[in-house]
Amino acid sequence: MNVFFRTAVAAAALLAAAVTQAADFTLSGTIQNHNDIVAIDFSLAADGDVKIWSDSWQSGLNFDPTAALWVKSSADFTLVAAVDDDDTIAPGQGFYDTGFSLPSLIAGDYRVTLGASLNAANGTLLSQGFVYDSESPILLSVWNQPSYDPNANDQKGGFWRLNFSGVDSVAAVPEPSTWAMLGLGLAVMGAAVCRRRG
Repeated sequence: MNVFFRTAVAAAALLAAAVTQAADFTLSGTIQNHNDIVAIDFSLAADGDVKIWSDSWQSGLNFDPTAALWVKSSADFTLVAAVDDDDTIAPGQGFYDTGFSLPSLIAGDYRVTLGASLNAANGTLLSQGFVYDSESPILLSVWNQPSYDPNANDQKGGFWRLNFSGVDSVAAVPEPSTWAMLGLGLAVMGAAVCRRRG
């Protein structure tokens, strides 16, 4: 599965992730390619009303997003719902923004995936990937999304923003290469410390 993660998260949101009561969070970042997927985990300690929405389409300045909601199962994530366009969740959304209004969502651990429309899930398990996974990456700056306006040449930006209301914690899932770079950095630092001691 092509999971791409480049995000700038406010320090306050990172600190708030450890809080164990329902709260509001906003995460944002950028993607580069038509088949990039952003993955964000959230938890709910008790059943409650949850809203999740994008407001980053901005009249075509950025890509047309699509989202899927997954619940954590024993070894995978199972699809709960998928939404391409829904601008009725919160003020400030544009026509092609997406989101979920989830009254009485059951307590548990969840993941939201966000990508460019129509990069939908291949099946009911997250491990099955997404429609565009097998395609060579195309930069959003040159790709024509299915909903783009040829007269405006819009939807070329990679900025995304997701808002969460009523959840207990939120954490972006880094792409595997981010973990590899972190591990390499820690190994180099460990070797330098060993040299100084030796």
